[in-house]
Amino acid sequence: MSNPNATLRAPTTTPISAARNLILDYYDRLPAVIEHYVGDTAPMDDGAFAPGFELPELDDTVREFFAVADADLHHLGDYADSRLMLLDLMRNPGTNTTKTVASLLIVARAVEYIRRTGNRMLIFSPTSANKGTALRDAVSRAITVGLVTPTQLRVVVLAPKSCLGKLRADPLSADPRLRALNPVLIYDGPQAEDVKALGKQFIERHGPERHGTKLWFSLELRNYIIADAARAFLEQDVSPARAGQNRTHAHAVSSAFGLLGYSLGRDILERQGIARTEDRAGYLLVQHLGTPDMVLSLHQSTKPEYTRDEHTGLFAQHESQHFPLSTFDPQEILDPTFYTRAPATSTEMNRLIGRFGGAGIVVSLSECLERYPHLRPWFAHTSRPLPADFRTVREWSLVMASTGVLNALDRGLIKPGEVIVHGSGFYTTADYQSLEQAATRVVRTVDDIVAALGT
Repeated sequence: MSNPNATLRAPTTTPISAARNLILDYYDRLPAVIEHYVGDTAPMDDGAFAPGFELPELDDTVREFFAVADADLHHLGDYADSRLMLLDLMRNPGTNTTKTVASLLIVARAVEYIRRTGNRMLIFSPTSANKGTALRDAVSRAITVGLVTPTQLRVVVLAPKSCLGKLRADPLSADPRLRALNPVLIYDGPQAEDVKALGKQFIERHGPERHGTKLWFSLELRNYIIADAARAFLEQDVSPARAGQNRTHAHAVSSAFGLLGYSLGRDILERQGIARTEDRAGYLLVQHLGTPDMVLSLHQSTKPEYTRDEHTGLFAQHESQHFPLSTFDPQEILDPTFYTRAPATSTEMNRLIGRFGGAGIVVSLSECLERYPHLRPWFAHTSRPLPADFRTVREWSLVMASTGVLNALDRGLIKPGEVIVHGSGFYTTADYQSLEQAATRVVRTVDDIVAALGT
């Protein structure tokens, strides 16, 4: 339950916002990010293809391609003794998620490789929806602005059936030729996360090249963490963290790529003497009951037992403040985007939270709905206002993160102070047209994928 003594206070005037393009405004810093991170991580030695990390020189065409990488940091409102800020990463109308930035850089690297070598490339990525949507949007943009031709660069995404409703019709699905070159594969097997293993098996058997085209399996940690480093640069430019202010970065997470990327950006700033380690903020991981693995790992706990409350009809528990106190279903999947079990990134996030502070919390749909009418005034003047009818929501990341923050403050899991909510995704049925079934191909095996791709 929410704290009856705490109220949400939206700014009395239009919030002062500070927008940046997370790629164009920090393009000169990307080489240092790449050198720092790639140099500190083990090289890929599995024989898979990767195009390297070279980026194209900025010209008018490349600038047009990167133009949708805008982000914004501003005062969102106040709650009890805390000041909340929104890091708005949802401003690209083609995706409405933070996956835009990483996908643009992935495609830019592909473009530079194609220009350098003359080789054709196919980007292959398993996805729960948002990564795939963003990759398709980036490839479409590259073709539209003239960076590549439709046959030089293609993209194939493999998504679980449970996420079909989140996939979008787009220019690649509207044109029959582009649809054939860039198929959307739907996996209808028992476990959504199996798309990762199936995609990896396909690449291992048929990569790194097929019919004269390089196959790039782009679902790899460094491809996303490097892009997210720019979040720290924006924060430092607009509202630098200060020692003693109790700042926390909150994020709805599946594997926490975004927070790891932010931490990388802080490492760079501190190495360059621009920021101080002692000013670092803590972290709040927000998850749902379907896959709470990072919270379980962080707090070395197990899911509490729920029993039905005769008065409310909801399932309730009072064992753990890190889990929903009430839920419609103890096994509910609030959003199928968050489908990763036992992510390898838990170890690093546990280390960061152990050093800089923070916590993990799991939220339920009933908790999100309890907060929803109070959140609407907060987001009314942002790029992503919440509709009156919550039934139209298809991406819950923003509401999850906000609910997690308020619950964590109420329960004393994080200290009062400043909280930056990473607005990593929010969209409704009004924001996109669903992908037509005719634009998809159902697969279950590697052979099915081969057949879907043809020659």
